Amino acid sequence: MRRSRITAYVTSLLLAVGLALTGAATAQASQAAAATGYVALGDSYSSGVGAGSYISSSGDCKRSTKAYPYLWAAAHSPSSFDFTACSGARTSDVTANQLGPLSSATGLVSISIGGNDAGFADVMTTCVLQSESSCLARIATARAYVDSTLPGRLDSTYSAIRSRAPAAHVVVLGYPRFYKLNGSCLAGLSETERAAINDASDYLNSAISKRAANHGFTFGDVRGTFTGHEICSGNSWLHSVNWLNIGESYHPTAAGQSGGYLPVFNGAA
Repeated sequence: MRRSRITAYVTSLLLAVGLALTGAATAQASQAAAATGYVALGDSYSSGVGAGSYISSSGDCKRSTKAYPYLWAAAHSPSSFDFTACSGARTSDVTANQLGPLSSATGLVSISIGGNDAGFADVMTTCVLQSESSCLARIATARAYVDSTLPGRLDSTYSAIRSRAPAAHVVVLGYPRFYKLNGSCLAGLSETERAAINDASDYLNSAISKRAANHGFTFGDVRGTFTGHEICSGNSWLHSVNWLNIGESYHPTAAGQSGGYLPVFNGAA
């Protein structure tokens, strides 16, 4: 009986020591990740279009100090921070213009890409300005592109990132659903169009997630954090059509960057 108690005590002691060491190792790993270089790649959802507070030197790329990469870097103080994400970027723009800062010293990379390749801007323009049938036809064309061409383009982009930053942890951020169905909007697109746009966003996210996983990258799904904050929700973190600044339409606000994207990136980084 006494031997059993001693055995149980020793086992508990070893378990406690093991947990303490595990916790210390986890903390050290987190600190090490923050101490390495961070490079933020991608399109307007990463540069921060729609969030305001644009960095003047970024020009038409419209990099914002309220974008999730900038907010993360300010909070975690990586050893270096390179912000090359750019409004309007496609996969080819990433490989041609954004990968320069990547190196063997890069510990963390974030990227959102694929929406412009699939013609998102043209989809929204068609749906806003043309008929429901034209909108649905344009969405079908975009989905076909996601099936036929986008996977190869993502593969090329992800392979280029891995080649230049072999030790980096890469987080691929997706896109939100844009509309709360049966929400507070009394005009604008039909519910059929809104549902089709949401489904197309899910379709795009699924393709991106699959390619990211195949490269060993982490996919950050923002649809959950944006739930309840879609257009027509009454508390939207996304711009609807903005005729005064059309480029900000259908992009996250500052609240969408800090409340929608940043928590997902924090959890994945």
